[in-house]
Formats: sequence, C-alpha cells, structure tokens
Amino acid sequence: MNKTSLLIISPVLAVSACTPQAPQTLVTIADARNHPARFIDSGEPGDSAGDILVFDQPLLDKAMNKIGTNSGSCIRTRAGHSFQCQWTLTMQGGNIVVAGREFDKGTSSLGIIAGTGSYTGISGEMESTNNNDGTFTQVLRYRLNN
Repeated sequence: MNKTSLLIISPVLAVSACTPQAPQTLVTIADARNHPARFIDSGEPGDSAGDILVFDQPLLDKAMNKIGTNSGSCIRTRAGHSFQCQWTLTMQGGNIVVAGREFDKGTSSLGIIAGTGSYTGISGEMESTNNNDGTFTQVLRYRLNN
C-alpha cells in the first residue's frame, strides 16, 4: 500500500469511529409530593425576579419505582411565568445534567448539557411537564456521542 492510499483510508476510519448512537428516549418522574422545592425569597417580598428554588427529590421510573434523585436549583427570571434552572438526574450508572427555562405551566424544553458514567458524551433535550399533582414528567430524547 502506498502513502496515497493511507491518506484516503485513514480519514474514513476516523469518521466511522465517531458515529453517534441512534436516538434514545428515557422517561422519568421527579417526585416533589413529599419533597417540595424550597423557596428562598430574595429581593421584593413574594414572587419576584431573583427568588431561588432548591430541590433534592426522588427520581422515579414510569412505574413509580425510585431510580435515583433529581437535584438542582432555579432562579426566578419572570414572576408568575418562568425560572432559569439547572439540575442533575442521578441514577445508577451515572448523572445527566440539564439546564434551561422552566415555565410555571405547560411543558418546558431544556438542553441536556452533560453526563457522567454511562451518560458520558450525552446530547439532546428534555421536556419537563408539571403534572399538577406534585410530580413532573421528564422525557429525555438523547444520543450518546462516544
């Protein structure tokens, strides 16, 4: 094999080794029924920009079995409307970190920004929906780019 052949083959091998996995979906339930977020009122009394929510709640699967924890914090950016949040889903095998705008009502779309362990190289998004019963359904659509 001559040097020209090696230059043509090598880039093809490098590209195929970095091909991302097929898209995956994970559905979790953040359970705030017995572990509600703690509201820290900073600034103007009552709901106002700058207020903080902190939480460390059980993370459940669709069958409501505990699979880990859902922990993080949010800063109120618009009273009665939304928070800017960052939290970590901790499960056996690793962590997934998400961040973005969480709306008071409806479904919010947050970015998956990092992962550890089995989730190293993760990218995608998470939809978070307040179920109005103290739980939040979190649907993660992601790829592992190892």
